[in-house]
Amino acid sequence: MTLKQAVSALSLCFLSWPALAQTAGEPVPQPQPAAAAPTTEDGEPVPQTILVSGSRPGPGLWKVSKGDHVMWVFGTYSPVPIKMEWRSRDVEKKIAESQEYLKPPGSGISVGWGAVTALPFLMGVKKNPDGAELKDLLPPDVYARWKPLKQVYFGDDNGIERERPSFVAAELSSRALRQAGLTNSNEITKTIEKLVDKHNVKIVDATVQVKIKDPGQAVRDFKKSPMDDVPCLAKTIDRLDGDLVAMRARANAWAVGEYEDIRKLDYGERAACRQAVLSSSLAKNQPELQTLNERALASWVAAAEKALATNTSTFAVVHIKEILDPKGVIATLQSKGYTVEPPK
Repeated sequence: MTLKQAVSALSLCFLSWPALAQTAGEPVPQPQPAAAAPTTEDGEPVPQTILVSGSRPGPGLWKVSKGDHVMWVFGTYSPVPIKMEWRSRDVEKKIAESQEYLKPPGSGISVGWGAVTALPFLMGVKKNPDGAELKDLLPPDVYARWKPLKQVYFGDDNGIERERPSFVAAELSSRALRQAGLTNSNEITKTIEKLVDKHNVKIVDATVQVKIKDPGQAVRDFKKSPMDDVPCLAKTIDRLDGDLVAMRARANAWAVGEYEDIRKLDYGERAACRQAVLSSSLAKNQPELQTLNERALASWVAAAEKALATNTSTFAVVHIKEILDPKGVIATLQSKGYTVEPPK
């Protein structure tokens, strides 16, 4: 295993929710040949929603302002159609007129050269302690719902049965979305950043980083310690069982700037998977990880306020969840006296 792989593996252990597999640099897994197409509870084939592909207008821009200083906010969303191309002349125009580009709120974990000390211990890092399998950990009703999903998305790969529920949730979500023609990839953000580079706009990154103090010991502790991650997998199964078709429809809605269905999402599986990470040995040994998400959002708000004070125009990217959340970063700015206007 290389140093880069070690960093990815350590990050994968300690970040939250299945989307971490993408942010930590893990490749999107290719699905195994499906044993059967997904079906409803009545055994009927799941109806197919036509996915948007080709060039789409994308969402409109939120406007945050104070006086004659403005910040244009683009709301990203995932999952989106794999083949969707997004272009917007209005977005490029706003980027070209801006003095700064504020990257999305984010947090990260670094291990530095200490990752080398973790290399001998990374084998088996995804496995449950003491050889436990999913059938030993999951309530019988959850395991009964897992078995057909396992057959569809993992086939005869029984090794997945020995992995921690949070890792299973990440892999299951990635394969299910890909098979449905969806992806959690950040291609849309990459498109925006290419436009930022094209117009030589200054980039501001408010990401909060936490450095693992002793990666080798952290991995050893993690491998032998339990996690409260059964709810993470259970909530992911809930989402895939009842929401896969709706996710396709919402991806289409985002692509044309319609938000009502997206506004209703509760993101329950994200909270459950985040809690799984907070229950891990690493979070207990490094208490600063307990507040990492809150500090990341506060860091972004501070950067946004500085940008609004300094620049005539700023362009920012924020996940649509944070824009629509009544306690999110945009609502926080509004509570501080900034004027917030939704897309027209």
